[in-house]
Amino acid sequence: MNIFIINGGQKFAHSGGAFNNTLNNWIIVFLKEKGYDFRMTNINNEFNPLDEVENFKWADFIIYHFPIWWFQVPNRLKYYIDEVFTAGHNNGIYKNDGRSHKNPEINYGTGGLMQKKKYMVNTTWNAPETAFTMEGEFFDKHSVDEGVLFGFHKMNQFTGMKKVDGFHFHDLEKNATKERINNYETIYKEYLIKVFSE
Repeated sequence: MNIFIINGGQKFAHSGGAFNNTLNNWIIVFLKEKGYDFRMTNINNEFNPLDEVENFKWADFIIYHFPIWWFQVPNRLKYYIDEVFTAGHNNGIYKNDGRSHKNPEINYGTGGLMQKKKYMVNTTWNAPETAFTMEGEFFDKHSVDEGVLFGFHKMNQFTGMKKVDGFHFHDLEKNATKERINNYETIYKEYLIKVFSE
């Protein structure tokens, strides 16, 4: 299996992308131990969109990981996606929007070219998990995937990829203790074992 990792931990203002770099290292160590072939892009670096398209075409499994900024992906990651997916038009990522002129009301979103590929999204948050699960809290009991990431998942579905449930790391500013990070490392590596054994 070929795995492509996209590290979206952008450096900006007070954010240095430190935890996402740590997370990236956890993934790389795991993949090396298991003998998987992988490539990695850090969105802070300059990139050639056509080269990045080749990474998507090469991969069987794409892992995105990034912090959530103002309930969206970081702006550099959005720029990366806009540039790379546009370069992938009729070049391995998508052909069209899936509709035909004969019946333009149906089949929107079915023109992707990556049907045999899977993807996973890992996100990092300042918000605690209870903000998503408790009655009366900020996200009104909408999960990360059903709420903030809904559009991101639809973007990947548009390309034809199939979602594998990802992992969301919470409370990483006010409560980013060493014990919490160590616990997350253990749980996440166990999660990766489960994902790749399936």
